[in-house]
Amino acid sequence: MKILNAEQIRAWDDYTIRNEPVSSIDLMERAAAACTGWLEKKQFLEYSYAIFCGKGNNGGDGLAIARMLAEKKCNVSVYILEFGQKGTNDFLTNLQRIHGLPIPIHYIQSALHFPVFKKNEIIIDALFGSGLNRPLEAVTAQLVEHINHAECPVIAIDIPSGLSADRSSKGHIAVKAQYTLTFQCIKPAFLVAENGAFIGSPVILDIGLDQHYYQSLVTADEMIDHLIIRSIYKPRNRFAHKGVFGHALLLAGSYGKMGAAVLAAKACLRSGAGLLTCHIPSCGYAVLQTALPEAMVMTDFNSSFITKTEADLTRFTAIGIGPGMGTASETKMLLRELLDAFRGPLVLDADALNCLALQKDFLSLLPAGTILTPHPKEFDRLFGACENDFDRIVVAKQKAAGHQVIIVLKGHHTFIATPDKKGYFNNTGNPGMATGGSGDVLTGIITGLLAQQYSPVEAAILAVYLHGLAGDFAAKKYSEEAMLAGDIIEFLGDAFKNCREA
Repeated sequence: MKILNAEQIRAWDDYTIRNEPVSSIDLMERAAAACTGWLEKKQFLEYSYAIFCGKGNNGGDGLAIARMLAEKKCNVSVYILEFGQKGTNDFLTNLQRIHGLPIPIHYIQSALHFPVFKKNEIIIDALFGSGLNRPLEAVTAQLVEHINHAECPVIAIDIPSGLSADRSSKGHIAVKAQYTLTFQCIKPAFLVAENGAFIGSPVILDIGLDQHYYQSLVTADEMIDHLIIRSIYKPRNRFAHKGVFGHALLLAGSYGKMGAAVLAAKACLRSGAGLLTCHIPSCGYAVLQTALPEAMVMTDFNSSFITKTEADLTRFTAIGIGPGMGTASETKMLLRELLDAFRGPLVLDADALNCLALQKDFLSLLPAGTILTPHPKEFDRLFGACENDFDRIVVAKQKAAGHQVIIVLKGHHTFIATPDKKGYFNNTGNPGMATGGSGDVLTGIITGLLAQQYSPVEAAILAVYLHGLAGDFAAKKYSEEAMLAGDIIEFLGDAFKNCREA
């Protein structure tokens, strides 16, 4: 699924108006009908409504929704921000259409005109749409704060007022919605954590925009969907044997953190690697051999952390390093030796990333196609602090291209930056995965897929999708609160089945 910026979304509207053809007011009517239909489907028509409108086309949407709700016998009040501007043509047309209907219209010029909200009233935010390009201020900002303090559910139309569609609005005043009803496609603003308190649950409504424009459009970013996964996933040949699916090496664990090595190793094997060898400190030998008899184990001469591997690295088709291994000076040198000696696919996570942050010169040693899997704090330690999520995404693309690596920036919508400056947002997963060990599981999955000859970009995309989908299955069984990282591994099989059957 392509992710469009605000300019591209406006252009899609204009293309549809010109080529369908359809008038802009009729396209607005479609949008309002889609919103009203959703409200009816959610059985919200029994509530009264306070609809707040600006004088742009977002306000026009709000007026059209007010009319349709009134026609369904809902109790509706309209509040219009009044600062002397005339309003767009479509806004004025819809304002004329509600005259004569039992809809009280109130004009807001100051805080003295703010309403007192009733119980069981739904607030609809149609003040500003995705065309907003400045922070809210003065009476408008006060009104949004008034809405946010209401003990009423809030539904935003297109985008919560105060947010930019494709730039950071961090620190800005914006409407805090429980639902955001948006049109045709998801907006970049919905995919970043800094907007999580404002977006609520986004709902994409189809309003029949012309698909020729969408199909011809080349976008910098995409949402991972079934079409992408189907193009990547490789079903197994029935004559295959374990040698076909690669031999992975995991370097992980330290005293007190052998669980990270166990989780990564289990996930690696569950993701389909033919063979797995784990290089661990000697203190973890009994732990790993007991927890995962399917894995082979090599122990370091050091009992507490890993320092050196004597293995012939040419035996391995992919290597993952980092989970729970610590950042001792000897461990950092092991990472340096690995980067010098191994030219195959690599995954660096957790303490391997922390070692990189402590030894920035190691970045120049990363083989092309290396996969880095930082969470935001690890990312900032590696590449410098970013002021907001949008800046971090831009830097991720720049660093991925500059170092010719893949960066998996972990989060609710994990972002994958590729060497060609293409970006992919993930749409599986849930807050229950915010638990210790979840990242170790992802490292194991990526390593296992790399061992099976998936390309680094393919492995990153498929692994992130599978990881999130398995987490969704786990949450259904255990709940978001009760699930553990190991539960994600338990449901990897269901996630693979879903890919195969999609």
